This record gives sequence, C-alpha cells and structure tokens, in this order.
Amino acid sequence: MGRVLLGVSPDGRLVAVKQVHAGFAHDDAFRSRFRREVRISRMVSGAYTAAVMDADPDASTPWLASMFVAGPSLKEAVEAAGPLPPASVRILAVGLASALVDIHRAGLVHRDLKPSNVLLTDDGARVIDFGIARAAEGDSELTHTGSIIGSPGFMSPEQADGRTVTAASDVFSLGGLLVMAATGRAPFGGGSTPQVLYSVVHSHPDLGSLPPELRRLVEPCLAKDPAQRPTPAQILDFLGSVPPGVTPWPPAVHALIGTQKAQVSQALSIPQPPPVEGVKRRRWPIAAAVVAVVVIAGATVALVASNSDRSNAGAAPTSSTNPPAPTPFSIADLRQIDPCQLLPPDSLPGTGRVNRPDHGPGSFARCTFGFASTTDQTRSPSVEINLENKIPLEDVEPTQIGERPVYLERNGTHCYAAFKVPDAPETMITANSLRTSGDPCETPKQAIAVVLKEIAAGTVARYPAAPGSAMYLDLCREISSPVSPEGKPAGYLNSGALHECQWFIDGTGSYILSLAGNPGRVLGDGSQRKAEVAGVMVYEQLDDREGGTRRCTITWTHRNIDAYYTEEFSLVFTPDPQPADAAGVCPAAEKFVGSVVSRLPPVK
Repeated sequence: MGRVLLGVSPDGRLVAVKQVHAGFAHDDAFRSRFRREVRISRMVSGAYTAAVMDADPDASTPWLASMFVAGPSLKEAVEAAGPLPPASVRILAVGLASALVDIHRAGLVHRDLKPSNVLLTDDGARVIDFGIARAAEGDSELTHTGSIIGSPGFMSPEQADGRTVTAASDVFSLGGLLVMAATGRAPFGGGSTPQVLYSVVHSHPDLGSLPPELRRLVEPCLAKDPAQRPTPAQILDFLGSVPPGVTPWPPAVHALIGTQKAQVSQALSIPQPPPVEGVKRRRWPIAAAVVAVVVIAGATVALVASNSDRSNAGAAPTSSTNPPAPTPFSIADLRQIDPCQLLPPDSLPGTGRVNRPDHGPGSFARCTFGFASTTDQTRSPSVEINLENKIPLEDVEPTQIGERPVYLERNGTHCYAAFKVPDAPETMITANSLRTSGDPCETPKQAIAVVLKEIAAGTVARYPAAPGSAMYLDLCREISSPVSPEGKPAGYLNSGALHECQWFIDGTGSYILSLAGNPGRVLGDGSQRKAEVAGVMVYEQLDDREGGTRRCTITWTHRNIDAYYTEEFSLVFTPDPQPADAAGVCPAAEKFVGSVVSRLPPVK
C-alpha cells in the first residue's frame, strides 16, 4: 500500500507511520473506505496487536500511525533462526488467536494475515495492519490476474476463489502461519502464484512433519469449508493459558530483537535538523534523522486511481492510426510493443539460438521463445517474456543488470527476472524459464538484459497502428465508466495491466473489461447466449459460481487482425450485493457493453 517510516510522537513515543501510496490518494472511494477502516481499527486494542494511535485520511498523502513494535517479523525470524520449537509455536498460536478475537470483535477481518504481518517481540507476538487490506479492496471482487488481496500461500480458499470473506478466512491463515513457523515452509508449497492458489482451493496441506498435538490444532483451521473451522475463542480454549514468565522464543530470535532495538537507538541518536521557520509540524513528525530505518512495505493490491484523474474521460478515444510516442518503460509504451520481437535470434549466446514463435498474438503482452535443439540438456527449453506480470517479491533485494535494478525470484528449477515499471511498480517486465541443473536464473538474466536494452533504445518493433485497432487504448481512461442506478459513476482500479481495467460501484458490483487476441477460437460454443448490443453481435454466459456467486461474461469481436486472428473484448460483471433473481445480471452487463462499443474507434 505504500511505505512505513519510523516516527516520533510529540511525547517521545515511537510510532510506525504508514504513508499511503500516491495512487490511492487520488481516489475518493479509497479515502472513504480508509476513513471507515481507520475509525474501526482504532477500536481494536489488546496485548497482541499494534494499536492505531492516529491517522489523517484527508491529508494530501493519507497516513496512519500505530504503536512501534520492536522485533522481527515471523518471516524474518524463521529465515534467520530456523523453524520455531513446539513450545514457541504454541505461544505464537495463543498470540494470534488472541489478536483475532480483538480484531473480529471490532467488526474487522484482517484478510492479509501473513508472516510479514506478525511481529515477534520480547513478550509475545503482535499482529499489524488489520483492516487496511479491506480499505484497499473495497467491496469489489479482485480475483483477476494480479489483483488478489492477500498472500497466495496463506489466503483462504474462499479468498483465492473470489467468494465472500468472513472471519473464518483469518483462521485459515492462522493455520498456515503455524505450519510455516513449525516447518519453515507454507502448507501448500511453492511454485507459481496460479499453482499455489490452485493448491489452496483444491489440494490437501502438507502436514506430515507436524507433531501430533500441533496437527490436531492446525488441521481443522485449514478446512476448505469455512463452517468447519474453529473460532479464535475455541482455539484459545483448546490451547489453554501460557505459564507466566516463559521466554517465548529461542535465543536466536531474542538476539534479533536486541539488534533491532540497538539500530533504532543508534538512528535516534543522530542530531535532528532544526525546524524550518513558517512550517507547521505534523502531529506525527517524521524526523530526517530516522530515515535510516525506513522499511518499504510490499504492495499487495492494485493501484487505485480516481475519476478526477481521468482527464480524457469525455474526449474521443485515441485513434490507433495516430499512436502516441510515449516515454520508454511507461505503460503507454509497453502497450504498443510486440513482445515476440524483443529477443533477436542471436541475443542469448549462453543459451542458444532463439526461435521466435510463429503463432499469433493471444496475449498482446506475453510471448514464449524456444531455442534451437542442443545436446546440452541442462539448458532452458524456453523463456517467456511478459510485459505486465505480477509476482510476489516480498523481501527480495534487487541486483544491478546493466543500468537497471532487477529482482531475481528463484523457486527450485524456476526463476523470474523482474523489472518494476517506474510509473506502475506493481507491474513488472519479466523473463522466466526452467532449468534442470545449474543456475536457473542464467537464461532469465540474459533475456531481461536484452529486453530492457531493446525497450530503452525505443527502436523495438511495435504492433501495427491499424485503423480501428483498440490495442493502444488505455481502457481505464478512454472508456466511459458504468454508473449506478442512481447515476453515481464508478471508481476504477488501474492494476497496471496493459489491456484491462476494472470498475466498481458500491452497492452495484464490479466490471472487468479486457482485450486479447483471439487465436482462431470461434465465439459461441453452445453454452453462450447470442445477442445484439449496440449493433454488435455478442455472446454472453451467466455463471453460477461455487458459493452462490453469479456473474455474467460477455465476449465480442472488435476487429479482424487478419484472416485468422481478431481483437476480442471480454466483460465480466459481478453484482454486489448478489441479487436473489439472476434475470437482471446480464442485462446490466449489456448496458455497460453498449457504452464501451460506442467509445471504441470505428473499424473501417
């Protein structure tokens, strides 16, 4: 959501000041949710949470100050000192359950209970950032690629599947945290985000190495059915009380706590600059002297932009026959680039001759390259280039490749090399591949270096500026947003996707519009209803998803790229609240499709 600074209150107490990302600051709907969640969060108090002390949702940069807690996160502690012993895991379980009792009593659901949101202190555990994920999420369904609230390895099945999230979801996350604390790994393994999410929804957790007494607690917490999970109060009854005077953590963890306290003391001993005349001090002044202990928080949500920022909302769509000449690495620039032209045949000498794919677009932002046959079986069989990827990079430090910082995310034989897009850091340009032996990052590092150099030069091949093409459109800015029955316009979530936008209206629902290449698929497969909307033939399908969620998907062809490929739009409308009768779901989606069609460049 932004960054966290160490601050000092006027009475000398240390606070963690969370500064909200600038993208959220421009969205009135976010500010309203943030204001509500801060108000409720200030009602949460307990020995196992970091209390909210003050906030200003109306500041130019919204912020929230909570009590500073000295201690490493659970993630940092396990990485540095190894899995916790059973006695410490039990103390951790008591602390987490107690924190959830306080959070749920205030009417909150944490929604992002993960190892980095649990701090280990001298006297127990603390849960932080409760209620903030819901302020970012709002009331819309954010289950499309890259827009899931939470951390894949620790979210509940209903959260991963886009269903209603209740307090039972936090209990599922609690069970996952205990597995990680006791074993050093998440209960559903590693792998790509889609693989982990699939396992969360469909697979059994790996509990084989847990001691029996811990397994008896964790197993019901990780039940797929929320109704089968215990409540935090029932967990506390099962665990009983912790004996007084017990040292909660192993010596190595307490050493980490001592080190952090020493670092904070050292930072605070640096002389502070004198106040600037005529400038009022903020209630929670952030001294330049303590910037040395800044912690950058990992982003877990889509960037929210406001309707007021949509300067082109009333203007005619940009014609693709006159595309703009944007700055390299901007979203507008990446939208134009053909990723299948980014790796020349001889660009990866350490891997082999690159074979460019001969298939059509499919995804306009992604391309997979193969390599000429070789007897070296340790080489990567292929490399994928993605211009709009989103992968978890929590606590991954960048390495310099060429002139730019690149993040290397290793997972066994798989490796991603990722470059964060400057004007949308949640969006990444990535190169990834598999390798059976040796360094799995060798090929991705070579590929990302070539890709970044090609894009920076500004000479990379781009998609043809064909008359009527929608590929260059910024869908969030150049398509009119839907409106509520009362005429209230929607806010939109610009997730950094090149060819997608999501709108949401409180009390109405969410709309996800995306553009992709149709690789020869014939629309209308018998399960879809054929209809005409604004003079365009569309195919719509009403889905009844697990949990009773209804949604309508409408797909239509905008234009033919050639004799085989098309530009294809898809709109997914999910009403919220869910109606008792499904009859009006697709008509509501058709209404928005009609406004979209009227805004698209005419096909000649």
